[in-house]
Amino acid sequence: MIRINKNESPIPAMDTTILKDIISNSDFNFYPDEEYDAFINAYAHYYQLSPNQVSAANGSDEWIQKCMIALPEGPVLTLNPDFFMYTAYAQQINRPIHYVDAESDYTFSIEKIKHEIRRIKPAFFIMSVPHNPSGIQYPKEFLEEISELMKEIGGYFVIDEAYLDFGDSYEIEMQDHIIQMRTLSKAFALAGLRVGIVISTAKTIQTLNSIAHPYPLNTLTLKIATALFNDKSYVTSLLDRQRHLCEKLRNIFENNVSDIIHVIPSKTNFVLTYGELAPDLGRFIHDNGFLPRFYDEPNMNQTVRYSIATETQLEELEKIVKEWREKYDISKSKID
Repeated sequence: MIRINKNESPIPAMDTTILKDIISNSDFNFYPDEEYDAFINAYAHYYQLSPNQVSAANGSDEWIQKCMIALPEGPVLTLNPDFFMYTAYAQQINRPIHYVDAESDYTFSIEKIKHEIRRIKPAFFIMSVPHNPSGIQYPKEFLEEISELMKEIGGYFVIDEAYLDFGDSYEIEMQDHIIQMRTLSKAFALAGLRVGIVISTAKTIQTLNSIAHPYPLNTLTLKIATALFNDKSYVTSLLDRQRHLCEKLRNIFENNVSDIIHVIPSKTNFVLTYGELAPDLGRFIHDNGFLPRFYDEPNMNQTVRYSIATETQLEELEKIVKEWREKYDISKSKID
């Protein structure tokens, strides 16, 4: 079964020769103080940031948890649907969590978001940009309206940018109440190493690091991540390959089924489909060797999400989608 349900990278970050060299030149008998600083400097340099604006931990999941613990008391507000771990970590520490529900097409109203911010006055508002699971990237102006209102009420705005490197870059004025959260699990193909990053002002980084572990990441993880960001041309090549696979995935669904199934334009490494026929196509794809993401939630029961795969796998996936479409065109009904 080919797994296309977890938004993972189908291609590795680097080849085994480079990895073997990194391992052989790593000092596992020492604590990784210098390795941590080297990674922070490499990442900050790549994105033209100051190192004191950046901190790293064990995956973006840990940063979600730290936001729940370290930020001021009060409820958290998020979108429904959005990344399920926001809810999981809020429940873990008994922090109240509230939601702004999506429209029927899985978009979100900025006016509804602002209304709920004014009503609930959350300690922080968190959302994924681009959005998971829809794949939509909301514009800078959308985010700035939220940022201004959260500043007005004295709360934080946490922007989960896990998929941003597949989408459109943007700049938002960095202020104490803004936290950008990133990961190396998606576009950078290092999901197994668990590297999460936050970007903010030095003051807010200190707040989040008030509960930091003394050595949040291990030597090997840090050395690999540093080697990656020290090679800008390689990073560019890796991101280009990832984006090519994203485009190929989108085209499979947009070109073959978008007239009978809703295919949301995606700025990520996945595509969300919805509608009466979407689960049927998903089951057909599953029965032919690919594992897409199905949802149990009531507001998502007619949706199926597909992640990128290798070139060869995507070619096979397209054949399966075309086969389903041909059968549908003959019968004009769901396919058993």
